[in-house]
Amino acid sequence: MGKVAGNVRLEAIQWESGQPLTDDYVSRFEKTGELYDYNPWEWESWRARASWLDQERVTGADRQRLADALRRFNERAGNAGEAMDAIERLRDERTLCVVGGQQASLFTGPLLVIYKAVTLLRLAKEASGKLNRPVVPVFWIAGEDHDFDEVNHVNYLTPNLQVDKIKVEHPTGLRTSVSRTKLGRQQWEDALRQLEQSLMTTEFKDELVQSFRAAVEESATLVDLFARLMARLFGSQGLVLLDSDDPALRKVEGSMFRTLIEQNGELNEAFLQNRDQLMACGYQPQAELHTNAANLFVYDEEGERILLYADDSGGFTDRKGVRRFSRERLLDWADTAPERLSNNVMTRPLMQEFLFPVLATVLGPAEIAYWGLTRKAFHLLGMRMPLLVPRLGFTIVEGTVHKNMQKYGLTFEDVVLRLEEKQQEWLRAQDRLQLEARFGEVKEQFRSGYEPLIAAISGINPGLGKLGETNLGKIIEQIEFLQHKAEDGLRSQNESGLRHFQRIGLTIAPGGKPQERVYNISAYLNKYGDGWLKELLELPVTIDGKHYICYM
Repeated sequence: MGKVAGNVRLEAIQWESGQPLTDDYVSRFEKTGELYDYNPWEWESWRARASWLDQERVTGADRQRLADALRRFNERAGNAGEAMDAIERLRDERTLCVVGGQQASLFTGPLLVIYKAVTLLRLAKEASGKLNRPVVPVFWIAGEDHDFDEVNHVNYLTPNLQVDKIKVEHPTGLRTSVSRTKLGRQQWEDALRQLEQSLMTTEFKDELVQSFRAAVEESATLVDLFARLMARLFGSQGLVLLDSDDPALRKVEGSMFRTLIEQNGELNEAFLQNRDQLMACGYQPQAELHTNAANLFVYDEEGERILLYADDSGGFTDRKGVRRFSRERLLDWADTAPERLSNNVMTRPLMQEFLFPVLATVLGPAEIAYWGLTRKAFHLLGMRMPLLVPRLGFTIVEGTVHKNMQKYGLTFEDVVLRLEEKQQEWLRAQDRLQLEARFGEVKEQFRSGYEPLIAAISGINPGLGKLGETNLGKIIEQIEFLQHKAEDGLRSQNESGLRHFQRIGLTIAPGGKPQERVYNISAYLNKYGDGWLKELLELPVTIDGKHYICYM
């Protein structure tokens, strides 16, 4: 039974994530419990986590300095008053957080980013009500990441049913953080122009394009734009934003960087032990670990972000062992220039735990899997892992697409798992001439009459037999050629239906991938406004790892 509110109807399904550890975490937690500290599906775990934060959490950032840094960043991003109020609540020792984040992709990137923010807001509201205390939602923008190619584009579906891309090129090629990579004005203009051209004319288009333009005009980097757009979408709901590469935030993190450097060897050993434990449970690790990994980056004088490895002297080098950094230099930077330091995927959870009183963290399937490598590291530093909550997942099924699915008798599972097979079944049903059977019959009749003749003439001359076999192959080939032409004609005759199948597939599972991992929110805001997004924040949805089909 779907859940209805306004123009949106939701239907919950179980969709395997492709991550065996995450699927077990969601559906069979008892198999994974030794890798995590709390079972999120038991309410007692939420009370236990809140109690631990109140009574046993020792290592943590200064709340006042943290709030000051967050306030400055959110003011620059143009965030709403509700978000500023949430930041002020963080100064109070009773306030807890739910945290989740993503890289700062162009125009907010794929839809899953939006759904992670929706999950944060819903989860904070629900937890606050149940615990009867403030719980603030925090979106962690991973601005320190340097993989520009991962975030420099968005995809959209063209009118002629092609998945196309809007993309900005790296302005310098320097391997530095996205937060430090400034785009030129022409790059912004080109991206905006392509975005506008990708959107069909609707009642919402002009306002939407102007909103994106206003955000672009006040942005220098993808992080700036991402923050401004997320603030426009969710600031009034109280979503607090941070940039992980914000220099002001780095100053708050300095003492934690010192700890990560001082206990570097023990921390990496903890990660390796967790990897062995995870593999003993039958899972494959989702993050690459090395015996000498430092799990930290540094920025050199040019701003390049360099992954560190421990060397035999007690210091650190880059991957090739060319550039060296002494332990003393890194410790000095932790105290005096923490903006020179940066976390990797393994130490980021630890930094998050240091910065915030994290009740729960909202994660995607791969993130839940790699967090399974961190429990021993948390314990080494006197911390405990927060509750890990899978983000909500949605697939938008638009009205015309749904009507066509019903027309051709397609279920959602059919579209995701067997659309080509269903399309061929439908096409065969349109073949009233039964082409495949009749051509097959003709070929069989020809063989049955021709092969005895070939056998007979072989008695005259073996060469005639070989020539006859070649001749038979060519005639069969010509019959099949005519069959293919007839089938092509059948497809042309049913082109409209085949395009319906194509649109269904490209809308719901483009390239066989979940819609939420491919398309950007702009096309849906352009068609439907933002009412459906507000409904996702209010609909009675259980955050339990299930996937929701969103019928528009």
